[in-house]
Amino acid sequence: MTTAGIATAMGKTDGGSSNSLTYKDAGVDIDAANLLVERIKAHAGSTARPGSDAALGGFGGLFDLKAAGYSDPILIAANDGVGTKLKVAIETGHHDTVGIDLVAMCVNDLVVQGGEPLLFLDYFACGKLDADVAERVVAGIAEGCRQAGAALIGGETAEMPGMYGDGEYDLAGFAVGAAERGHLLPSNDMAVGDVVLGLASTGPHSNGYSLIRRLVADAGLSYDDPAPFQADTALGAALLTPTRIYVRSVLAAIKNSGSVRALAHITGGGFTENIPRVLPKGLAARIDLDAQDVPAVFSWLSAVGGVTQAEMLKTFNCGTGMMVVVDKASADDAAAVMREAGEQVTPLGTIIERSGDAVEFAGTLKLER
Repeated sequence: MTTAGIATAMGKTDGGSSNSLTYKDAGVDIDAANLLVERIKAHAGSTARPGSDAALGGFGGLFDLKAAGYSDPILIAANDGVGTKLKVAIETGHHDTVGIDLVAMCVNDLVVQGGEPLLFLDYFACGKLDADVAERVVAGIAEGCRQAGAALIGGETAEMPGMYGDGEYDLAGFAVGAAERGHLLPSNDMAVGDVVLGLASTGPHSNGYSLIRRLVADAGLSYDDPAPFQADTALGAALLTPTRIYVRSVLAAIKNSGSVRALAHITGGGFTENIPRVLPKGLAARIDLDAQDVPAVFSWLSAVGGVTQAEMLKTFNCGTGMMVVVDKASADDAAAVMREAGEQVTPLGTIIERSGDAVEFAGTLKLER
């Protein structure tokens, strides 16, 4: 920009000298951010629950554990993001469901420790604030919070020129939950013969998208093209199917069956990395891959990229977003509770004595080529 251009951009004082630059001149519009807060207050308010009024605008959010019904709680905290799935949302202009993904990635991690999600805060960062896009994202966050029973009690919108390209943004989420002392998972009574139940996923959820995007590019496909694995749906829309939130069904099983001994959220690292995180020393999980119902998207990803079964199992959930370890005698009751809550439940294996790896696989994934 020329000197004359700089002077024009800065304006003149009454005395003819240049004004000092403002924050808005540098690319940060505080007024626009304040207006966004007003626009999203109704979304946050819709998530109110006992213990919080989900009001926005203060320096911090408050939560009353006693009002939520806890007497001797242990707090559990989790944070996460959506990863490069955001790139698909940004490139397609579909911003309505990545907020659900953000909540899901956090609250599903809370519930595996036996915790009830209580509150959620989000962080939305961008180069230049687009209030319409931001509101759509926050509306998705509020929907995720409603599904999880958590209150959206606050967050942060950061407008940072130069940090992000035109139209780009990033998300982070922070969730806090609680469980009464003595009720945390995994329990210490897991034993040989316990049953491993799988809860169906809605697709890749929010993991493996760096590989997915690479495979889409290598196949020469556009996100506007029809999805090869889902009729009458654009590829981008199919890949943006939001992560399933398992909170209500799993909490119901914990409360009503009394037999849940461990839970594993199948995220990045797939079966191979996530199942061992909840197993005690000396025990392993034997997983029957023949029993796994594999959604078509995973067969397509495997076929289009020549991705091996071993790589699929350590990258994707392959159709199971949550695994539940239950006492054998109560497995049918626990499965019935979760099915009644809307889950597709599949017996996938058993807990065995460990003699090698923490996860032993039998059978073969039904990856149609």
